[in-house]
This record gives sequence, C-alpha cells and structure tokens, in this order.
Amino acid sequence: MAGWRMRLVPTLGHLPVRRISHGVVDRAVHAWIADEYSRSVVKNTIAPLVKVMEQAYRDGIVDHNPARVTGWQKQYRQAEDELEDPRALALPDWHTLTRLADALVARSHGEYRGWGDVVLFAACTAARIGEVSGCRVKDIDTTTWTWNLRRQTTPGPGGLLDKGTKGKRARRVPLIEDIRELVEHRIALADGNPDDRLFRGPRGGRITTVVFRDATYWDDVVTRLGYEHLRRHDLRHTGLTWMADAGVPVHHLQKIAVLGPDGSAYRPTARMPEAAGAAVFGRARKHVLHAAARTAPPMGSYTPFSWPYRLRG
Repeated sequence: MAGWRMRLVPTLGHLPVRRISHGVVDRAVHAWIADEYSRSVVKNTIAPLVKVMEQAYRDGIVDHNPARVTGWQKQYRQAEDELEDPRALALPDWHTLTRLADALVARSHGEYRGWGDVVLFAACTAARIGEVSGCRVKDIDTTTWTWNLRRQTTPGPGGLLDKGTKGKRARRVPLIEDIRELVEHRIALADGNPDDRLFRGPRGGRITTVVFRDATYWDDVVTRLGYEHLRRHDLRHTGLTWMADAGVPVHHLQKIAVLGPDGSAYRPTARMPEAAGAAVFGRARKHVLHAAARTAPPMGSYTPFSWPYRLRG
C-alpha cells in the first residue's frame, strides 16, 4: 500500500474518478520516473490504480480504463543501456547547453526566457527540476554565492506542494561565477520579496518537470537537435559529469548531489565547507569554459545575458 499512500494519493487523490484520463496517468508516471523511482516501485504504484479504474469501468463510471498505460518501461531499458556509457546521459559542452536553452525558449509560447534560465541553472548546479522550482530568493546567499537547497516542488493532494529534498536534508550548493549574473537578474525580478520563487512559469506559476516538458515541447526540441535520448533529469547528469571531468573529488560530488558510494541517494553526514566548495566549483568552471572555448557559439546568441561568452572573450 506504500505506492497508494505515498504516490497515488498525493498525485491523483484530489481528482474525481471521471477526470482521470490517459494523459493524467501518463504525466504522473513520467513524474515518478523523473523522481528516480525504480521500475518495480512504479509498477507496484500503477497496479492498484489499474484495479480501481477497472472497477470504475465495470460500474459504468468511466468508459475505459485509463490506467492501462504502455511504453513507460522503455525509459528504464534505455537507461540500462546507457549505464555502460554514463556520458551518454550528459551534454558534451557549454555550446550544446546554451543551444538547447535557446531552442527551448524559441519553441515555447511567447518565447519565455525563464525556461532557458531554468536549463542553465539546473545544469550548473546539478539540481533536479523540482529543486530548482522550490528555490526561493532567501535561499541564495550572494555574499558567499551559495544556494541553501532545502526544498523541492512536487505534486500533492490538491495540487503542487513544497517538501523537503529527496535526501531529506538541506545542502549547500556553490554557484559558479558564470551563472551569478543570471541569479542576480532573477532576484531583481522578485522585487525584494525574500519568499518569492527564483524561477516561475510565464504566468507566475510553479514549475514541475511535466509543465517544463509540455511548455517547451522538450521531446520535439531535443529530437530535432539530435539528442532524442535526453531527459529533463539529464541536466543534473550534465552538471555532475562536468564536475567529475574537472577533477572534483568523489566525496565532494556525493555531498553536492546527495549520492551514496553506489550512486544511490543518501543522507550526508556533514556539509562541504564553503571554501572547499568554492575551490571545487572553481575547477569545474575552468573545465566548462575550456570545453566551451573549443566550440564557441556566435556572440550574443543567448540574449539578454551575454555572460557565458563574455568570460571566453
């Protein structure tokens, strides 16, 4: 019953049975996969929903069983194939990242620039989309340039809610110089409200991985760019891969990403000292800029921010 209590009720419990459609179930399943639940956990979560909706079909409440979704296990098979080459989960360089951000912005309705900001911030901090959505102005310390990551936004009863991070403990993530101007701009948009969210949708709403996917036509964009395997969560893999390439020690990566020795989530026993964090991300920044310089895009392609290219000038 854990799947029913911990995932089905928070995600779909606020909806009447008649309003549960194939699209609703599909988005819920993809959200669970994005939250890194295992194949068996997702399967055991779908099973009781199938039984409930089957009974609703027999009682004539619905005309079909929308919980019988197919194809979702392909994402796990793809991930298993990519484990032999972990770099397949990450973008190769800065040019590709900014190109992706530009393309998502251009494809979105009204060319909302905030979607590009989310892409860059998530990749440079190795954070989940839900954690980026949960970031508030007061969580950013512009003196030490660190992000006190303490919450994430996830589906819950009655809609979206903020809760603790997946690791169940706050952690400090250093902010490299390359995204500080972006962060300052987002703080300025909050107009001095420390409780305001650093990143919002075009209408001021909260961001989820599903909202982000639909609003930017993610699947179409990444396929057109030749990265059809890329998921939203792979922005996190990109950041961690770049840090590893820069020579960041494994134990520091574990604290930044809240990962255990085997790559699974765990609770860190101590925070990384801020001085150590600055040194770690300084090395990561040098690596990113070195990789970016080899494939530098045209000047000013990511407007209105010119910071990624000014540093290479």
